[in-house]
Amino acid sequence: MPRYDHPKYLPEYLRPKDLARRMGERITRRPSRGDSYRRETFSLPREAAREKARELFRRYPKAAYMTAIESWRELPDGEIEFTMRRLPSAD
Repeated sequence: MPRYDHPKYLPEYLRPKDLARRMGERITRRPSRGDSYRRETFSLPREAAREKARELFRRYPKAAYMTAIESWRELPDGEIEFTMRRLPSAD
């Protein structure tokens, strides 16, 4: 007598491999984050990184765009990698 709880007899939407495929597709379709911020990542020498951050703060003022440096780190070659975050528009 066959076991009907065996994956072979389950409807397609309940099979583990189909569930995993659907979950993977859902992850790739959704945006990387659930917020509406725009993010840009830069890797520049220290002084150029400072100037780029200043330029972005001038172009997108913190009060209007909620601009911020989300993260930064120093790379082994001495460059600074940083991510700037801002709202897409000043509403």
